[in-house]
Amino acid sequence: MGLSFIPRRTLAAGAMVVAGVLGLAACGGGESTTASPSEGASSSAAAGGAKLVTPGKLTTCTNLPYEPFQFKEGGKVVGFDVDIVDLAAKKLGVTQEIVDIDFAVIKSGAAMAAGKCDVAAAGMTITEERKANIDFSVPYFDATQALLAKKGTGVTSLEDVKAKNLKLGAQASTTGLDHAKKNGFDPREFADSPKELLGLQSGQVDVIIQDLPVVLTWLKKPEVAEKFELVASLDTGEQYGVGLKKGADPVVLKAVNDAITEAKADGTYEQIYVKWFGKKPGELG
Repeated sequence: MGLSFIPRRTLAAGAMVVAGVLGLAACGGGESTTASPSEGASSSAAAGGAKLVTPGKLTTCTNLPYEPFQFKEGGKVVGFDVDIVDLAAKKLGVTQEIVDIDFAVIKSGAAMAAGKCDVAAAGMTITEERKANIDFSVPYFDATQALLAKKGTGVTSLEDVKAKNLKLGAQASTTGLDHAKKNGFDPREFADSPKELLGLQSGQVDVIIQDLPVVLTWLKKPEVAEKFELVASLDTGEQYGVGLKKGADPVVLKAVNDAITEAKADGTYEQIYVKWFGKKPGELG
């Protein structure tokens, strides 16, 4: 979320946040794709000496839905990010378990600091602000922002949005929101990407800013494409990374970095990319 998918995401780190996340269950209500990590579980050594919060599992914190990076399909969480982390899990000889949690808690580092997960894959843009609280893998996705608006608005840029005095919406805690604020906007904030889209559809806002792949995925839905259009792609130069606890376990970090690097070299990355975006790397948008 540029997922600040985004986001493709203001720091909320600190003792209060960490203490708060200790009491959080997955999915804000207690849902994960498999058995949830036990509360307060101590790290357990896994394949290659990796210390994991749950034996035999590489536990991933994410924020659902953020299609096509991570979303539910037939009761199972799937997506581009899921496939990327699966490669790292395979290297460690374990399986991936996904925990759905608030994005602000992920990007602050509190979720991993509290032992909720080993890694975070949530369309999360690498920023200096976030690097103060979490470590990142090598980049795995080149991201950019986009504007989605009702057809016929005549908008082609953020400048047009301002000149026409239109209402702008953004997903909370994301780099899209940060980008809008840096350009002098005070967008209406929505808790997640589905609520952001609903805000546009219901007329609460006139234009929304969101990661380009998310916007393109929305436009595949007839009910969205009928009334709304991509009006601008904003080259923000963002890159997504897999997040890890500050002072990350070197074995887990190496597995994630090696998985990404090798996949890009042997063609696996391109296959996953085409699977979820329908285009090869560099051709999107």
